[in-house]
Amino acid sequence: MKIASKILMIVLLIWTMVMLIWGLSGFFEYFSGIKPFINLQNSAYPKAVQFVHWFLITLTGGTFVFGYFLKWKWTPYFMVMLFSNLAVLCTIQTFDFMSEQWSFTAYFTEIVLYILLSAFLLFSSLSKSRFKHKL
Repeated sequence: MKIASKILMIVLLIWTMVMLIWGLSGFFEYFSGIKPFINLQNSAYPKAVQFVHWFLITLTGGTFVFGYFLKWKWTPYFMVMLFSNLAVLCTIQTFDFMSEQWSFTAYFTEIVLYILLSAFLLFSSLSKSRFKHKL
């Protein structure tokens, strides 16, 4: 179980690094109009929703990456808060702006992922020892 926790923590770190790069790239395209490598903007979303989308992705990625390396004790709590905000945004994007049927499967997968990752960060012994938080 200890090995699985370590693998999950590394996967989470890699995933949040990708989120940080993706969010910064999305902001770059949002503000400049220049596509960094692929079109990242979703034309189905209003500009304000698109801004919140990139803001939350960048903040979530940055929070975990920096929190992980600095061993910041508040990282798990901030991540749970950010995951919940991403879940709300995902709900809005899916049910207000959904354009494809597969979005329901992606939506439920994303929500379950946020719940499982939140539980891992709050309750796993690896997270508690890494971030020195108590819960």
